[in-house]
Amino acid sequence: MGNIVAIVGRPNVGKSTLFNRLTGTRQAIVDEMAGVTRDRLYGKCIWNGVEFSLIDTGGYATNSEDIFEEEIRKQVVIAIDEADVVVFVVDVLTGVTDYDEEVAEILRRTQKPTLVVVNKVDNNERIPEASYFYSLGLEDLFPISSINGAGTGDFLDRLVEIFPKPNEEEEVIDIPRFTIVGRPNAGKSSILNAFIGEERNIVTPISGTTRDSIYTRYNKFGHDFFLVDTAGVRKKTKVSEDLEFYSVMRAIRAIENSDVCMLMIDATRGFEGQDQKIFHLIQRNKKGIVVLVNKWDLIEKDHKTTKAFEEQIRQSMAPFTDFPIVFTSALTKQRIHKAIEKAIEVYGNRNTKITTSKLNEILLPHIEKNPPPSTKGKFVKIKYITQLPTVSPSFAFFCNLPQYVKDPYKRFLENKIRDYWNFNGIQIQIFIRKK
Repeated sequence: MGNIVAIVGRPNVGKSTLFNRLTGTRQAIVDEMAGVTRDRLYGKCIWNGVEFSLIDTGGYATNSEDIFEEEIRKQVVIAIDEADVVVFVVDVLTGVTDYDEEVAEILRRTQKPTLVVVNKVDNNERIPEASYFYSLGLEDLFPISSINGAGTGDFLDRLVEIFPKPNEEEEVIDIPRFTIVGRPNAGKSSILNAFIGEERNIVTPISGTTRDSIYTRYNKFGHDFFLVDTAGVRKKTKVSEDLEFYSVMRAIRAIENSDVCMLMIDATRGFEGQDQKIFHLIQRNKKGIVVLVNKWDLIEKDHKTTKAFEEQIRQSMAPFTDFPIVFTSALTKQRIHKAIEKAIEVYGNRNTKITTSKLNEILLPHIEKNPPPSTKGKFVKIKYITQLPTVSPSFAFFCNLPQYVKDPYKRFLENKIRDYWNFNGIQIQIFIRKK
């Protein structure tokens, strides 16, 4: 189970700097995926072999003073609700503020594991000042400098130590997990009910599998898998409902627990920025993708409509365009089975293993015909290809000068793999390694 860590605190205490140091990204605002700015709020980290997701709540605030404090307070509450550990960042230079005390009070009242990070302790003289923050009444306190990294090691050691221990009694049933994700009101719960139908007896809800998703065991028509519903599991106060941050937190949790994500788009609203964000989250987590366009029955159509809509989605997602799109309606149950069949097919594609001999036999001739372009008179020779033993399909191409193989050529290699093997709905990773 992926652990989720949320960073909370006032503006300008250095939350983003800490985030960037822990996730190892330099670019504060822009992610490696073009056009995705505020995605910097989500990153993966690994420490002592423990992987976790980090969420920086700072980027989701509205910047007018009076709303501001209120927004951050809401985010602290959501972070407590959704994360496994909360990291509360304070600033040694400003000392304890009223606002810090307020947040500390919210954190003290919950049972959620919390670490206090006193930031900007850039030299030893400031260490004694950091201890003033014990007055907040939270025990685990770490003076650090996110600029030069001092103190982050001890902090991370403690962080991975307090992650909730997985429940050993829970037996893990090894069948595929499909999650329906999407913006609020795209029709997630109604499609879930359409999948399941009224025949509740073939459905066994499993309680307590995770804290905030309902797992439904689906076995009929010879299929057996879990459908994970992330929609409205807990009763929410109306305030936090509208927060984009909230839906992103929920989506992350859901995506990490699944094998294939069905991304639900509302046909009446078209493909929007929020859909794209969720798509990128699925991609970053290397999960299978099936796009469902719901409410298709409400659209005025002629013979070109479907094609145009599909083109638009694929263009927004380029360069990754090899994924299934199914036009459904939860209401009329149109193509509901096709959606499930596609998810099962994508799940199968994710587990495709290709023998090394087959890979080399098929791809090397193409590489000889179209070798990587030479750089400064140096020629790249790819000698050997193998599939790596990873959860999602990854391929290593061994050659003499890996640094000269650029992205466009990697895409050429990926497309060749897709031409011969079915990786529909699946991210492929291409690694160029030194022979």
